[in-house]
Amino acid sequence: MSDLQKEVSELERKSATAARLFDIRRIIGGLFVVYGVIVTIAGITASDADLKKAEGININLWTGLGMLALGLFFLAWLWLRPVVAPTAEGEA
Repeated sequence: MSDLQKEVSELERKSATAARLFDIRRIIGGLFVVYGVIVTIAGITASDADLKKAEGININLWTGLGMLALGLFFLAWLWLRPVVAPTAEGEA
């Protein structure tokens, strides 16, 4: 294998790694999971005054659980259908 072919294959490998790393599903899923944990904790520790303001509904708890579910959905989607970088044969 020539040096040029080795260099091209190394760049293709780096490109595929970057495509997987910066997949928008990973970013959205991770943010929703982090914020969902924070909001869920706020909902669990809500005071009676907070619940009274929201007419007895623990909004933070339900919103946090919803955010957690959405974030986990995005991460599961990423795991089940990973990004496949295009190959040189597929472009021709």
